[in-house]
Order: sequence, then structure tokens, then C-alpha cells
Amino acid sequence: MTRARRGAATEARAALPAWLAARILVVVAWFASRWWMDHRRHGVRSPASLDGLFGWDGVFYRGIGEHGYRIDGIPSLRFFPLYPLVGRFVDWVTHIGVGTALLVVANVSALVAAVLVHRLTRLEGGDGRAATRAAWLVALVPPAFVLSWAFSEALFVALAAATFLALRRERWWAAAALGFLTALTRPTGVFLALAAGFEAARGIRSRKVAELPPRLVATVAPVVGTATYLWWVGREFGDWRLPMRIQDDFRGRVVNPIVRVGEAASDLVHLDKHGLHFPFAVALIVLTVIVFRRLPASYGLFATGIVVTSLAAENLNSIERYGLNAFPLVMALALAVPSRWAERVTVTVCAAGLVGLCTLAWLGDYVP
Repeated sequence: MTRARRGAATEARAALPAWLAARILVVVAWFASRWWMDHRRHGVRSPASLDGLFGWDGVFYRGIGEHGYRIDGIPSLRFFPLYPLVGRFVDWVTHIGVGTALLVVANVSALVAAVLVHRLTRLEGGDGRAATRAAWLVALVPPAFVLSWAFSEALFVALAAATFLALRRERWWAAAALGFLTALTRPTGVFLALAAGFEAARGIRSRKVAELPPRLVATVAPVVGTATYLWWVGREFGDWRLPMRIQDDFRGRVVNPIVRVGEAASDLVHLDKHGLHFPFAVALIVLTVIVFRRLPASYGLFATGIVVTSLAAENLNSIERYGLNAFPLVMALALAVPSRWAERVTVTVCAAGLVGLCTLAWLGDYVP
């Protein structure tokens, strides 16, 4: 077995137990939500519970994969196309049904994402323990239950991590292709342009002119990916801004993120359910600072773009899942854990949070 294959096998062995544990916890959350509805809601099930692993956004992704955007109407345009397209392709090859294909893509991508986060953590100076911890945390942080559902996050994190791996190894053409695909998966993929621009600019004065075009292409590729989808929307529906306008209808206007976090703190004090977002908002901010302290600035720029955009919304619903897109935050958390005792506490708290958020999502009380 070659050295590369041995390394990949080691990473897979490190990631697989956490991947399996996360799916077991999702099953626990399913039974917990069913018990609550049976005993406290007189058997009345929420729409999310009826949809199961296709709850919330999963319904839209399944609809897009099966029928395209026109059947589900204008609201479906806020979901970028790569994930449902991959699901449709897998169904075309295997004939397992688009819905099943989407779940396969999400869950396989989640394992790949954990492997790549493990590899990146080692690449950036983390020891084997920290890398394994990162693989566990990317599977078990509270919003990571969506990596088991028919959501695009798993594919996004896998592609974004692969993009970073290519950038850090100066494989510019690969980074360009991966960045383009990442931006077609979720709108936050455009922030890879910040990371790519930083990496491309390092040592640029000492480079030959012939080495500059690949760096430039890698930098603009995420922007081109986003623009490609918006161009298609404009051609098919007459207004390329529709995805942003639809998202604004759900998230509200853009606000000062510092003020919005303060309002979330007030919600928590007054026992408003939206106060649940406050501790997560604080965690996103603290972890972003740690990213800049412990990892190269390209990781911090990417994470900052996602975190600021997430917190600068009138409606903070789903910020936990948006923060999961900023996977360097998980790497920072893994690198910041100071001891094995702290590691056990962190993993336990994350696992409990995963079960809690997943249960609330199926109850319809939390918007993932």
C-alpha cells in the first residue's frame, strides 16, 4: 500500500466512528421527538416530523432534484443547484430514487468532509490527536445533524475543505474547479474568493508571470460559480436577483451584527425562544478570533465572511447551520481544546447539543 493510501485509510478510520456516532444520535433524536409528540402533543406530528430526513429544506431539495425549479415555484430559487443535480445524477446511475440519492450524497459527503478536515488540521500543524478531534467535532457539533438530512451542507463542507487543501498546496487549477463547484452548492461559497485571493497573493512578487494566471483563476472561480447560477436564474425567470430577494423574505433586512447579537442576548434574558441563538452567536465570534490566532489568515477570511453575513440578519434562524459552513471554526475548536478531560467534555456537550437541536427541528420548534 502506498504512503498516500495508508494516510487516507488512517484518516478514514479516524473519521468513521464519529460519523457513525452522529447517525446514532440522530436516531435517538427521532425517537425523542416522537415520544414528545405522542405524550405531550396528543400524537399530533409536526410537518418536519412527517417529512423525516427531508424536513425543512430537504423538501425543496428533493423537489428540485425530481422536477427542477419550476414545479416548486420561485421560493425554491434560494437553493443553489449543485446538490440536487448530483442527487439526480446518482439516481440516473443507480435508479434508487432522487430522494434516496440525496440522502446518500449527503451522508457520503459528510464522511468525506470529516476526512478532509482531519487532513487539513494535520497540514496546519495539529498533531494526530487534534486532527482526530476535529474529525469528531465536525460530525458532532450541534448543527451537524443536518449532515444526515437531505441538506446541502455536507457536500458544501466537503468541497470547501477540498478547495482549501488545493489552495494550501498551490494546486491552483484544482482549487479553481473546486471553488467553482462549492459556489454552485451554497451562496456562502463565494467567500472562498477571499481565501483564494489571500493564498494567491502570498509570495506573488517572486513568481514568474506565467504563474499568475492560475492564481487569478482560482481567486475568481467562486465568484464565477455564484454568477453562473444567478445568470441562469435571470435567463429563466427574468430577474437574477430573485435568490437574494427570496432569502431576504426569510431572513429580513441586513442589520448591524453587533446590535443584533445584543438583541439576541435580550431575547435570552426574557426567555424568548429566539434567545437560543445567542450562545451560538457568541461561539461563532469567539471561534472566528481563534481561527485567526491558530490558522493561516485565509481560513479566517473565509470564516469571517460567513459569520458576519449570518449575524447581520434581522432573523437569526439557522445561524448555527450557517456557522457549520465555516468549517475552520471546527478546526479552531479542535486546536483550542487544552486537555483530554476538556476534549471529553467538549465532545459530550456537542453530542448533547446535536440531539437537542435535531429533536427541536423535528418538533418544528427550531429552524435548522
